[in-house]
Amino acid sequence: MIHIHEKTLQDIEFHKVLQQVSGYCITALGTELTLSILHFSDKESILKALQHTNEYLSSLENDNRIPNHGFEPITKELQYLKIENSVLETSSFKKIASISLTCNEIILFLKKFEDYYPELFDFSSEIEVSKVIVEKIDAIIDRFGDVKDNASDTLFGLRQDINAVKGKINQSFASALNTYHALEYLDDIRESVMDNKRVLAVKAMYRRKVKGAILGGSKTGSIVYIEPETTFRYTRELNNLEFDEQEEVKRILKQLTEFIRPFSALLKQYQTFLTELDVISAKAKYANAINGILPNINEEKTYQLRDAYHPLLYVSNQKKKIKTYPQSIELNPENRIIVISGPNAGGKSITLKTVGLLQVMLQSGMLIPVHERSNICLFDRILSDIGDNQSIENHLSTYSYRLKQMNYFLKKCNKNTLFLIDEFGTGSDPELGGALAETFLEEFYHREAFGIITTHYSNLKILANELPFMQNANMLFDEKSLEPMYKLALGQAGSSFTFEVAQKNGIPYSLVNRAKKKIERGKVRFDATIAKLQKERSKLEKTGESLKLNEKKKLAEADKLEEINAKIQKKLESYQELYDSNQRLIYLGQKLNDLSEKYFDNKRKKELMDELFKLVQIENSKRKKISVKQKQMKKAKEKKVIQEAEKTVEVIRQKKKAAKKKTESVPKPKPVFKIGDRVRLQDGRAVGSIDKLEKNKAVINYGMFTTNVSIEQLELVEAAK
Repeated sequence: MIHIHEKTLQDIEFHKVLQQVSGYCITALGTELTLSILHFSDKESILKALQHTNEYLSSLENDNRIPNHGFEPITKELQYLKIENSVLETSSFKKIASISLTCNEIILFLKKFEDYYPELFDFSSEIEVSKVIVEKIDAIIDRFGDVKDNASDTLFGLRQDINAVKGKINQSFASALNTYHALEYLDDIRESVMDNKRVLAVKAMYRRKVKGAILGGSKTGSIVYIEPETTFRYTRELNNLEFDEQEEVKRILKQLTEFIRPFSALLKQYQTFLTELDVISAKAKYANAINGILPNINEEKTYQLRDAYHPLLYVSNQKKKIKTYPQSIELNPENRIIVISGPNAGGKSITLKTVGLLQVMLQSGMLIPVHERSNICLFDRILSDIGDNQSIENHLSTYSYRLKQMNYFLKKCNKNTLFLIDEFGTGSDPELGGALAETFLEEFYHREAFGIITTHYSNLKILANELPFMQNANMLFDEKSLEPMYKLALGQAGSSFTFEVAQKNGIPYSLVNRAKKKIERGKVRFDATIAKLQKERSKLEKTGESLKLNEKKKLAEADKLEEINAKIQKKLESYQELYDSNQRLIYLGQKLNDLSEKYFDNKRKKELMDELFKLVQIENSKRKKISVKQKQMKKAKEKKVIQEAEKTVEVIRQKKKAAKKKTESVPKPKPVFKIGDRVRLQDGRAVGSIDKLEKNKAVINYGMFTTNVSIEQLELVEAAK
């Protein structure tokens, strides 16, 4: 049996989470149920609820989205159905039809996609799908909420008679209107409406000349409103028919109510199912908003929270666009209790609340914002003592209240308990309170309970260091700025940085020094040692992170080099195969050439054929017998190797061309020619020497002959010495 105390729910602000979750409900009943969510009392129910939320969350991200579950509550209608001879109104029947239709649609959807949503299908499979309710209501009530004409033969006849009489009323009124208007008995407005009846607006002086019933007059008394006599007779007939119609409608609705009454239990089931589905939907949408997931849940009492976010803080910081720092913490049978120390405002209380809130959320069927590799266990009881607990109403001091809490903890604490205590042992004399707190902690330890506490007491830090299944931890602080880093470091106690923080806040050094002298030298040294170790820990953390980053880079480079090496190796093997193949072809070509020359000299055909046959036999003896398909694959492979080689050669050619083009694009400085320089034409190969220079012309001596060319066409090969 799982139990979580109301005090714990207040400490971790669980009700604020429920407020946020309820904001995602789309029905009033769903909102009400969400605000009253309690943790589940057994593990099986917890796991089912978590699966329901997880499956609904997956539906938000895939194409097979669960249909809309919105509905109007039918609580009053269900109460009326319990009363004998009660009759529901048409609006009530519309709500009943709507909730039945919605429920049937979702149940059939979950049946169709059972593979996607197995747990939600199981949740809905016990509910009966009934179409008769919707069909019966739709046969009698139209979409506007009125009883249809064809609901009964009697009603159909009555409404036809009503329409006929209404026609006669209009006709008789029009006749009287025209008659009295012609006689000029009517006022300029001619007619009006009183008590939902058309009446003639008769001038007061002619009221006795108009036959009919007087229904009223104007404020000035100049006009009298009269219903014509013929119209009045038809109106009485209409009233009788309308009364009969109302009675028939009541009879039909009573009959329909009697038909629906046996389905009361099913309708209640429909409403309960849709209300619970609304809660599941709200949990899934909230999980989507806080990046909540379903972590692995184990039976081995291993509790590993990785990158866990406090959901309330995450949502608040998201709105303010402030970074939220995640926490990682681990508890197991070999490390059951963690003692967190360090200065205030470092995030110790938030760490406690994060652990407590996420555990209660999980045990209430909600997904939590943690890393997917988190591994969580469930607890039968969660106890907490967080924040200022002074009770003004009960006239209890903080310490008295805390002692009452400790007494309760001692009664309930066992190996299936998770306890969370903030500022453990405070509120009394430090030495006496510390000693009592140490005794309590030892008792929790011997009962094999799991827990996290925060403290400033040195004796509790020492105890955590001495006992094998207990561990110290601290909230890291920047050693230079003394600003919190909001990161929990396991394995080492934290200093309270009392004197350092005092100096940072402007307290004179002389006063701080005097305070240090007032405390036992050993305690100051102990706290100073812890502070020094914490600074070293912080440096090591940074160095470790830097080394990890470098290691990742080196691994990435090694993988890249390995990949390049594999590619080169593959290419070398391909080129080797190609080379061997070409060498073989060259050898065969040489052999064939030798045979051709021999035959050319001796013209011995038989000898040639023998030699050729022998050559073919030698070559075939080297071949392995392969199928046609393997031959084709081999040819394709060779073709691919050749193509790759050609591509590589083409790439090299393109690179060379580009380099050459780039070189050519850079204009070379024009040389200054002088007699004796060795030169050549830009598009020629022959080199000669300049014998004579005249303006832009030069006489070039090539030894055998001389020629006269433009200087712009020349390239300098070697300058004259």
